[in-house]
Order: sequence, then structure tokens, then C-alpha cells
Amino acid sequence: MPVAELRRVTKRYGAIEALRGIDLRIDRGELLALLGPNGAGKTTAVRILLGLAKADSGTAAVFGCPPASQEAKLRRGALLQVAKVPETLRVREHIELFSSYYPKPLALSETIRAAGLGGVENRLFGDLSGGQKQRVLFALAICGNPDLLFLDEPTVGLDVAARRALWGHIRAFVGRGGSVLLTTHHMEEADALANRVAVINQGRIIAEWTPADIKARTAQTGLEDAFLELVKEDAMEEVA
Repeated sequence: MPVAELRRVTKRYGAIEALRGIDLRIDRGELLALLGPNGAGKTTAVRILLGLAKADSGTAAVFGCPPASQEAKLRRGALLQVAKVPETLRVREHIELFSSYYPKPLALSETIRAAGLGGVENRLFGDLSGGQKQRVLFALAICGNPDLLFLDEPTVGLDVAARRALWGHIRAFVGRGGSVLLTTHHMEEADALANRVAVINQGRIIAEWTPADIKARTAQTGLEDAFLELVKEDAMEEVA
């Protein structure tokens, strides 16, 4: 059984067909990068898997349960691009609060270690650097000891050193058997982290291979060029 999946899912917003019968699955211990242009359907797919939106047709499941069910919520964590927490609480206070929502959370010390927050756990969130704040949000996503993480543009706004550090924590999560759905516009990030890449365009999955296979099939040396080639070809086929 996949950790999470969409089967023949469609979703409309008025006259706009955001998803057009897509199939998507995430397996245990893998990182799937979902890539696509703005408006391609990435956010809609993630919202359905998080239980924040309902499909018009098709099925969605997380650990075999409806995405909005308590069973699914207790086994997944999320680091979303738009996220805010009070700046007047200390790092450890944030983690302790979020951990209290889960039946079997990680120990505070383990969460701090896994998120690379050693030495700043007693500082106010508002006093942290941008990279440190992002690591706190990552800590809040993993403190419940989830099996599945949703990461939406997790390194946006970070400098190179902070981005690479967060990559290391993400790899460690997957190395412990966790699964990740990553959405990002940083092709280097997807190339470095993903086991598989799914490219979505105009509400359809147009490619789903390993990063190496995508580059080989498009005869491109970089994932960014391969991605642009796939989207261009798809647009030409739609017009034809």
C-alpha cells in the first residue's frame, strides 16, 4: 500500500479544471518531487492530500485513510510556504506545544537534534535568523514523529549554506524510513533530493521518472532544462 495516493482525481474551480484525472503515489521511504509551472495544479494536489480540499471525482488516501481523518493527520507533518508562529515564544516552547498534539511525539532533544537547532532552543523565535526560523518550522513538521512529510518550497528565501543544511535534515528523515512530497521551484533541490520526479502541467501528470531518467529521455544535462523541455512539448501537443 502506498503511503499516499491520488487516483483519477479531478478538481474544478468554476470553469478552471485544476486537476484532470491525475494519478499520483508516494511510497514508503522515498522523496517524490512534484514539479510544475505556476497554476499547473501542484497546490491543489497537495491540498487534497492534506484534507484541505475535496476532489470532485476520483479518490485520495493517506495511509489508506481519508486525508482529513484523524488517523491521517496524526501520521503526517507539513511545512508549508505560508506559515507563521508567534515570535514571542521560545524555540523549545513551540516544539513542546506542537508535540502535545500527538500521541507519540519525538523527544524534545531528538527533535532539536534532527532539525539542527542545538544551541538556539531557548531563544525567542523572533530573534532567529531566516535559516533558523525555517529549521524551527521543519522541527514543528517532524516533532509529532510522522511517517509522511509535505514540504512546500521548504528552502525559499534561504542562503546556500542554510539551504544545504536543511537538505541534510530532509535526507536524514527519509533515511529513517520517512516519506516526503516536495514541491519546489528549485530544480537543483529536486535533483539533489528526489528519488522520483512527477511533472504536472495544466492539471495533468506529463512525466514521472527518476531525475536521471528525465534528463536522459529529454537529452538534457540539467533537470531545469529537462523540465522546460517537457512543459514545452506538452504545450505544443495541447495546441495540436
